[in-house]
Order: sequence, then structure tokens, then C-alpha cells
Amino acid sequence: MTHSYLSDKDQLIADLKAVIHDTEELLKMTADHVGDNAQEVRDRVSKRLHQAVSELQHLQTVAVAQVKAAGHATDEFVHENPWKSIGIASGVGLIVGLLIARR
Repeated sequence: MTHSYLSDKDQLIADLKAVIHDTEELLKMTADHVGDNAQEVRDRVSKRLHQAVSELQHLQTVAVAQVKAAGHATDEFVHENPWKSIGIASGVGLIVGLLIARR
């Protein structure tokens, strides 16, 4: 997983949490409005909000599990193939160094 992918995922989670917080505030602010339609809309929004929170927690759990699995797989590879790992790291370092030096 790249750093950009992880930061995009973190940003998405933060944005969803902000939307959930704003929606909760909106529901609280409109609680004094009466009427069948208003109550029905609040109930529907509240139900969807709880579903979104549940799904967000599930996605966060899955993301953490995937990151842990990737870290474990990387750790195993490095321990089983130390010289390959050194060679790969050296090659990547050389390429990055050459790219930086060109600028």
C-alpha cells in the first residue's frame, strides 16, 4: 500500500466522520420542529446515520487488518529472503538517487 493510498483513506474517514457529526447536529437542531413529515425524515436520516457509522467502523477494522497483514507478509519476506530484500532496497535507493540527482 502506498502512502498516498493510506492518506487518501485517512482523509475519507475523517470526512465521513465530519459529515456524521454535522448530521447529528442537524438532527438535534431540528428536533423541536413538529409534523409527521419532519419526524419521518429525522427517523430516516437517523437510521441511515447509524448505518453509516456502523459501516465506517467496519471499514476501519478491515483497513487495519489489511495493513497488519501486509506488514506481517513484508516482515516474513524480509526474514526469509534477507539478501533479496537488501538487493531490492539497494536498487530502489539507486533509482531514487539517480532521479533526484537529475533535477
